[in-house]
Amino acid sequence: MAKNKTKNYLKHDTILRDKILPQIKYNAAQSEEAEIDLSDENIHDSQLKMMFAVCHPSIAAEAQIALALRILCGFGIDEIASAFLTNKVTIHKRLVRAKEKLREENISLELPPPDEINNRLDAVLRTLYLLYNEGYYTSQNKNVLHKELCYEAMRLSFLLIENPHTNLPQVNALFALMSFHASLFDARLDENGGLVLYDEQDETLWDKELIQQGNYFLQQSSQGNQLSRYHLEAGIAYWHTHKEDTREKWENILQLYNQLLMLEYSPIIALNRTYALSKANSIDEAIEEAGKLQLAYSHLYHTLLGELYKGRDKQKALLHFLKALELAKTSADKQLIQRKINALA
Repeated sequence: MAKNKTKNYLKHDTILRDKILPQIKYNAAQSEEAEIDLSDENIHDSQLKMMFAVCHPSIAAEAQIALALRILCGFGIDEIASAFLTNKVTIHKRLVRAKEKLREENISLELPPPDEINNRLDAVLRTLYLLYNEGYYTSQNKNVLHKELCYEAMRLSFLLIENPHTNLPQVNALFALMSFHASLFDARLDENGGLVLYDEQDETLWDKELIQQGNYFLQQSSQGNQLSRYHLEAGIAYWHTHKEDTREKWENILQLYNQLLMLEYSPIIALNRTYALSKANSIDEAIEEAGKLQLAYSHLYHTLLGELYKGRDKQKALLHFLKALELAKTSADKQLIQRKINALA
């Protein structure tokens, strides 16, 4: 479309100049159409260069995501503000500061040299991971799932896979992780937009093609000797595409969480591990481990404890669910917790 518009502009401009300045004769070379390289290969190459530019380590993480949405995904400022649940002025300032940083640091639109790609790739993958997570679960928005953000993160990740210099194991692992999570989209929300927990999801709504896609790229990611967090998270997501509640499944998930925590500790990862611990070992052991996490500010923490206690002590379970309801921010989370309270009663 852009190429056709450019052709029309050049044609109309020629007519205009002929009418206004008929005395000037243009030679053949001057009147020829300008050749603009709009091939898929050139566009992809340009987007890759821009991806490395906007994900430069000197730019703040939230600004990297905003820049990626604006420049690489074509989102308007209104859409970005809606995704981050903030106003247009804040997003505009964020983008202006990021662009100023690009100028100050004199960041060029080039792919890093081969020996620097691995180091610079970490920031790119982190931005794509955060962009996907912002779509997969936005804790501050009334909507839990923004598929458009997830699909844009997948599209940009696949650009990295298509380029031989960036088609590396950790990139394949991230794309596998995204594919596994995307396969559950249709089962994750009910007809009213409410959140459906994993145990309650209708397996027939899972996208089998996306699961196969995830399996393929997870296998591709096994090449090389580097183990990233994306490998481990993709492995956990892989086991979640097996609905059978077997001991083997949860033992594998627990071991992957153990490795993930050793590689990169996070309280939320530790919380998720606790649920796997309750399935693989025992609920009592999981309750003991959960008590060590000091996540009293998180509705996820209290929801988990409510779930663990409901078969042991209904009063404690109710107190945790009520606290989770108080801390929850999204309407979908609140509806889910309220359903648990009603079921407990």
